[in-house]
Formats: sequence, structure tokens, C-alpha cells
Amino acid sequence: MLQIHNSLTKKKETFTPIEPGKVRLYVCGMTVYDYCHLGHARVLVVFDMVVRYLRSRGLAVTYIRNITDIDDKIIKRANENQEPIDALTGRFITAMHEDADKLGVLPPDQEPRATRYIGEIISMIETLIARGFAYAAPNHDVYYRVRSFPHYGQLSGKSIDDLRVGARVEADESKDDPLDFVLWKAAKPGEPYWDSPWGRGRPGWHIECSAMATCCLGNHFDIHGGGLDLQFPHHENEIAQSEGATGEKFVNVWMHNGFVRVDDEKMSKSLGNFFTIREVLAKYDPEVVRYFILASHYRSPLNHSDEALDNAKAALTRLYIALNGLPTASASANTEHEQRFNAAMDDDFNTPVAVAVLFDLARDINSLKATDMAGATALAATLRRLGGILGLLQGDPTAYLQRPVKEVPKGRIVAAAGYAAGQSDAVAEGRALYSEASIEKLIAQRNAARTAKNFAESDRIRDELKTQGVILEDAAGGTTWRRE
Repeated sequence: MLQIHNSLTKKKETFTPIEPGKVRLYVCGMTVYDYCHLGHARVLVVFDMVVRYLRSRGLAVTYIRNITDIDDKIIKRANENQEPIDALTGRFITAMHEDADKLGVLPPDQEPRATRYIGEIISMIETLIARGFAYAAPNHDVYYRVRSFPHYGQLSGKSIDDLRVGARVEADESKDDPLDFVLWKAAKPGEPYWDSPWGRGRPGWHIECSAMATCCLGNHFDIHGGGLDLQFPHHENEIAQSEGATGEKFVNVWMHNGFVRVDDEKMSKSLGNFFTIREVLAKYDPEVVRYFILASHYRSPLNHSDEALDNAKAALTRLYIALNGLPTASASANTEHEQRFNAAMDDDFNTPVAVAVLFDLARDINSLKATDMAGATALAATLRRLGGILGLLQGDPTAYLQRPVKEVPKGRIVAAAGYAAGQSDAVAEGRALYSEASIEKLIAQRNAARTAKNFAESDRIRDELKTQGVILEDAAGGTTWRRE
């Protein structure tokens, strides 16, 4: 039975879909005013993993991930760039999709945008006012009356009295209570706006997700996810808004992935340790980054460092080495390895333990390659299938192992045997990266030397290739190679 840690109850619970065989899942997506960062990558990959696993167990999943395409940051950035808001958000939505595709993230079933749900947002606000949970202020803003919702703070564990102490009221606000939060913002001069019963304005940040989630999935659905930073106030406010408007329980299970840290410090622009997905992918293969994210439990902090990513690269390489040279085949069902894999994933999506099962498979494959190719091939099929549930190991092993090195300084090409200017795939620090043709030529020369029993020349060529990050592996079927 699948157990999921529920942020609302602070414990693991047996997951039972509201509708048997079907799961409705909503995840808070990106505010599209800049390129996605590594924290966004974690949200994308983690919930993609969740969806893949639920579907692998035969559940029909409806996955909704929203886009925030209007808010203060977007308006500010568009003004700074002197460009229309639609042009800004459109550009970064495209960039987000490109990043997600590279990370092997499947598209959601629906991707609602706040600006396309203005009517639904206004309708929900009107309902909240009618039911006494909200009020229109003299400044034409509309606020949620926090004290009207008796369960406020249940998700975050915060008390209203404690929140009241630290609450602030801006000079231009007309709140009845400092705790109240905005549902509708009156438009300032030069800002985009939509007409509403309270005058021209735009939605507050929190109300959009309440409106889009209930429109797409109904008043009451199974799972709501997002980053830990959204637990308060965003998700807390979503509960208050949605349950206040519908009178029904909003979500059964709340899931939050942990923060990304950089060299054991929280990733932050102010600290100068902020990395976009594109910056990381310039140096590391996308599948390495995906493996790096999934090698840690989704609720734990994820510590980003070059060392951690290098370790992820080495680990993923070991898995592909096990698959290399084996034909594709149909995987047997319900094997011992699969049972252990599913047991790990059923324990709150425990991907580190599930990944350990993949390495057990790789070890068993390597031990069988020399004596039982049929057995090795069968296990390789299982490894590919279980890896696919995590979005890993679906590429061609040889292509992966022979891929060019990433992020190489320009202007550092060093002369190499059989290497013409401009022929390199990339340039590593202080060395040229041999082309595939150059490597195959040297391997042929080495094979000829071995045939002639010129072992000194054979060893020289092997050593030359090793200095260039090329590892040779001799087997009964011949010599294969991979890059470090």
C-alpha cells in the first residue's frame, strides 16, 4: 500500500484515491518572469516522478501544473525591459518548457494560466464576499478575512495570535485586520487590469490557484504539491480561500519537496549562489541532473555542488555500463527486484532506496555478462523498465557513454593525433577532446599492435586515450570505449 507523508497531518498516511483507480493532482508551477532555477527543476522532476510512479501502478492520473503569468514581479520586469507583459511571459514559458523537456519531464495534462481564469477568479471572490469570508475595502482592493476561517494555520502549524504579532500593514492598504490578505488588487496607473465589480484591477497571487485547481479538478481532490517555500502563506491561503468558497474539504494530501542548498547554504540570489537550470545543464548532462535530484528523498534538503553532480554522473555511468552491449528485451513482471523497487516507492516515494535496487540489478547484470547473456539481458530489461519509472536509463547506452564532455572553455584546443582544427566535440581544461573518428582510428591501431604482439604500443595507445578521458574495455566481442 502506498504511504505518502501528508504535510497537513505531519505523518505518513495510506493513500486512498477519492475515486477508485483515479488520482487528481495539482502542483503550483512557475511565475514566469525569468529562467527557471534549480529549485524549479526539483519541483518539475519530483512531481514528474510521482506521476510516473502512480501511472506505473495502474492509476489514471490527471496532472495539473499552473503558470502564474501576472503578478508584481512580472509587471516590474516587463517595465524594466520595456516590453509587453505577454511578450515577457511568453518567452519564459517557452524557456520553461525547453528546460523541462531536457530534464525528461512529461507535460502536465493541463497547464492553466492565471490570466485565462480571470472570470473564475472574480466569481470565487464574489462567493467569498457573499459568505462573509472577504470584503471590499475603500481603496478598491478585496481582502480575505483570516479570522473568519477557524482552521487557518492548520497546514503550517502557525497560530493566528503569533501571526498577528508580526503582521504589517502598508500605508496604502485598507485592511480590517493586519492578517487579512489581498484577493483582488486595484490597478495602479500604467498597470495591466481587468474590469471587476470592485473596479479595474488584477488578482492577488493566492486566489489564482484556488480558482484554477477547483475549476480543473473539482472542489475536493487528492493531492496538492509544491515546494516547501509555498507551504506558508500560499498553500495556507489556498485552503482558506477554497474551503471558504466551497464549504468542502479542499485537498486530502499535501506534498512539499525540500529546499535546494548550495554548498550547504540555502540557494539565494542575495548570497550569489543562485543557479538557473540552463547554467547547470551547460556543464552536466540533463539525465545526470535528473539522477542527482532523485538520488535524494524529495522531502530532504538537496545540496547542490560540483562534487555532488560529479558523483551523480559517475553513478549514472555505472548503470549505463551495465546496460551497454545488451539487446533490448521484454522485462519479466513482478520480479524480486521489482517488488523491492515498488516497496521503496510505496514508502513515500523513497527514491534513494529505489535507486539502490537499480544498482543491485546492475551488479547482477555485470556478474552474468561473462557466463549467462540471456540472464543478463533479462535483468537489463528489468533495469530499463524500473529506471523508466524514474525517467532514467531510456537512452542508448553506447551513445550516453560516448557523449561529448560538457562545458568546455573556448580557445583551449590542444593538438592531438588525428585531430584537425575545429574537429573537436568540446575542449576540456587543458586538453583536446578526441573525436569519435579519432578514437576509433586509435583503437584500430591498438588492435593491430595487439595482433602483432606489440604490447608496448598497445599499452601506449590505451594510456594516450586514458589521458583524454577515454576508457577502453576489452571483451570477447571486441573493444568498446566510453568517456569518463
